[in-house]
Amino acid sequence: MKKRVALVLGSGGARGYAHIGVIEEIERRGYDIACIAGCSMGAVVGGIYAAGKLNEYRNWIESLDYLDVLRLVDVSFRLGAIRGEKVFGQIRKIVGEINIEDLRIPYTAVATDLTNQQEIWFQEGCLHQAMRASAAIPSLFTPVMQGNRMLVDGGILNPLPIVPVVSSHCDLIIAVNLNSTNQRHYQLPVIQRPAAFKTRFDRLINSLGSKMPFRRKQAEQLLLLEKEALLAEAAEINPWIESAEPEAQQPAAAPERDGAPKSATGSFIIDNVGPASLLDLINQSFEVMQTSLAQYKIAGYPPDILINVPKRVCRFFEFYKAPELIALGREIARDTLDRYESERES
Repeated sequence: MKKRVALVLGSGGARGYAHIGVIEEIERRGYDIACIAGCSMGAVVGGIYAAGKLNEYRNWIESLDYLDVLRLVDVSFRLGAIRGEKVFGQIRKIVGEINIEDLRIPYTAVATDLTNQQEIWFQEGCLHQAMRASAAIPSLFTPVMQGNRMLVDGGILNPLPIVPVVSSHCDLIIAVNLNSTNQRHYQLPVIQRPAAFKTRFDRLINSLGSKMPFRRKQAEQLLLLEKEALLAEAAEINPWIESAEPEAQQPAAAPERDGAPKSATGSFIIDNVGPASLLDLINQSFEVMQTSLAQYKIAGYPPDILINVPKRVCRFFEFYKAPELIALGREIARDTLDRYESERES
């Protein structure tokens, strides 16, 4: 008989793509995922899986290059750098309109209610709204207003929501922690992309963070110019790419976000370089808090199997690294489950 698994998917920004590789490895070994609890990107991936649409989602995110990610960014200068309507609109198309209680397995998304300063569990109601609220990363995505409540990323209070699955009566609780500070032997697989385009994209992320304090009109104009420059550079690499999309020519168009310090080879310097922008500073501070909170959650409710994904492998908002992160998640899950199964046999 298949072992029934209660799966806990933690928060960690773009590293959440590793959850897909973990799920694939768990299923490959014949385990039955019987319920899911998730936070932030863990809530998004878990919700899409519970809706039976993970393959469609994976196909979409693996098809995105730098330019595609750029076009999904709808810049906001009110309580977040990105509105998220384009990204979550695409997720809504993939998943469809469905309520949590109609999913094929029990599901919990964890968000944080800033108004009442408490943790919120979504276990019924609109799946899309639950995922959007749980993934409203402070400084990156704008919050979700629900009545008089302002909802943001659940990782503020509970980056690894083990408690919702404790009473599930499954055979195993498997938790995926995206904020591990060990596992230094794991490296992100290398997938080649156009170097010049990548460098320009990374400058944009830095620029977005540095312009957050500006007045909205000034920032929009500056970011629009940079977005057009990036599109033009992309067109030089691939003549079939239009130099500018229609939306980008409107005054209120969505420009782009921006990146990270680089080494001489163009790769990200993650371990020993400070924040490159205000956005980077906020996200690094958020990650430090999440790392500490996750350790408390693990100590309080130890899962049967803990899959640790090192947070150093990519920055919080590098959402264009889906193929690499999925492969890494699969590799770490494989090694962790190998150890668990060999210990059980001995």
